[in-house]
Parts: sequence; structure tokens; C-alpha cells
Amino acid sequence: MSTENTSPQENHESAAPEAAVDNSLEAQLAEAQARLAEMSDAYLRAKAEVENVRRRADEDMSKARKYAVESFAEAMLPVMDSMEAAIATPDAKVETVLEGVHATRRQLASALERNKVIEINPAAGAKFDPHQHQAISMVPAEQEANTVVAVLQKGYLINDRVLRPALITVAAPK
Repeated sequence: MSTENTSPQENHESAAPEAAVDNSLEAQLAEAQARLAEMSDAYLRAKAEVENVRRRADEDMSKARKYAVESFAEAMLPVMDSMEAAIATPDAKVETVLEGVHATRRQLASALERNKVIEINPAAGAKFDPHQHQAISMVPAEQEANTVVAVLQKGYLINDRVLRPALITVAAPK
């Protein structure tokens, strides 16, 4: 049996499913292209948002580094003002100058404390802590070994990190 003898109706019937398949494939292709365009747009927007976030974070970090000492500097300005006022009165009495020095020291201590700079000043007899103390010498003493005998220079912590260890003498073992 040859296909040349098929009727036009048979050709039309076999062409109809092919056209339906073609239409269906074209619809699927158009739908896939639309989804691709939508996803591509969403990807580009997300990528741009990530870049914006990264840029803002870099700017914030730069500003944080640049102005990190701003609060500390503001706290130090009254101390500077007090010192300049003392210098401006060269003929002041010793008692007045000493009183001003004590007031200036209190201002400085307050400014340091507000900025989380805490004094390390171990009491005599306190246990030696190598994380916060620097032993300058060992001296014979009537106290337990490896304890603080005297503080030669106070130390300081900033946010629980040693800025400068306290310089101390330590009791030698007996």
C-alpha cells in the first residue's frame, strides 16, 4: 500500500495533530522564554541589590574606621579646655593649680571610663596575672610568692582587652 493514494481528508487529519503539536511546542517555547526573561530580570535585580549592600557596607566600614575616635575625642575636649585654662593663669597660687590638676584628672578619668578604658591597679597581695600585669622584678616579701608587692605603673583595659599591662613587682618564692 502506498501513501500516494491517500485521500485529502486523510492528509488533513494527519496534519491537524502535527499543527497542534507545533502550536503546543510554540506555546511552551514562548512560556519558557517568558520565564527566562523573568528569571534573568530577577537575577539582575538581585545582583544589583547585592552590589548595593556591599557598597553600603564598605562605606559604613570606612566611616567607622575614620570616625572611630570621635566619641573619645569629644570626651577629651573638656580636659584640654581645663589644661589650657590652667596655662592661661601663670601667676596662680600652687594650691589653686593643684586643685585644678585634681579636677582635670577627674575629668580625664571620667572621659576614659565613658569610653570603656578601665584602670588596672592591683592591690598589694593580689595574685600575679600575666594577662594583665607585667612583672618588672621579684623582691623578697612577707607574703605569698607570685603576688603583687607594689604597683609601679597602672595598666589599662579597653573593652576587656589589655591596652597597657600594669607594671608591678612580685613577691619572690621563699
